[in-house]
Amino acid sequence: MKCFQIALVAAFLVSPPVPIGHLHAEDDAFRAIFNGVNLDGWAGDEAFWRVENGVVIGETTAENPAVANTFLIWTEGQPDDFELKFRYRIVSEQANSGVQVRSERLENFGMRGYQADIATVNWITGILYEERGRGILARRGERATIAADGVRRADRFAEETDLLGYVHTADWNEYHVTCSGDTIVSRINGREMHRLTDRAPEARREGSIGFQLHTGPPMTIQFKDIRLKLSLE
Repeated sequence: MKCFQIALVAAFLVSPPVPIGHLHAEDDAFRAIFNGVNLDGWAGDEAFWRVENGVVIGETTAENPAVANTFLIWTEGQPDDFELKFRYRIVSEQANSGVQVRSERLENFGMRGYQADIATVNWITGILYEERGRGILARRGERATIAADGVRRADRFAEETDLLGYVHTADWNEYHVTCSGDTIVSRINGREMHRLTDRAPEARREGSIGFQLHTGPPMTIQFKDIRLKLSLE
């Protein structure tokens, strides 16, 4: 895996300059994995995903529903230890989405694995879920550990309602997901939302990154400034 990481970092270093606004001065070690122009480097159902004005738009409608959860998947690697930052905004009354990390790509743009959640349903945003797997692994405000025998234990470091106050309902939010060893930590707008240490046999240490559109009511969600930092430690 380290050879992959070194090669990918080298590719970033020789890649063309990224448009202004897709990198930030405080994030010098991060590199854009969305070019702001099109979906090169990503795979998804074109009936649901498009790019407009530097923004990825995922949208389902009553006339064009998703019959199963569908994903926009980054195709340029399956990193193990990394940090991912992106901005998202929900622009519909209802939405259920999230970002997959260390996940398995399935046919028909499906995915299985860890998902840092996003939704208009208040209790969902900021949880860590396992798509097509074990379900909720860490609620918002929890530090959870899953032992080698599969037993889950958790303690609470913040109240769910208090953390929800840091999430913007109809504006841009920054999601920051860190995967390091057996631990995944997610933050929204600088506030830690959950922390999971997963030592179960089914725990994944590497895999794909992707964004979700959930089945159900029509929804529209936007993503931009998608940036990745690989860990070479």
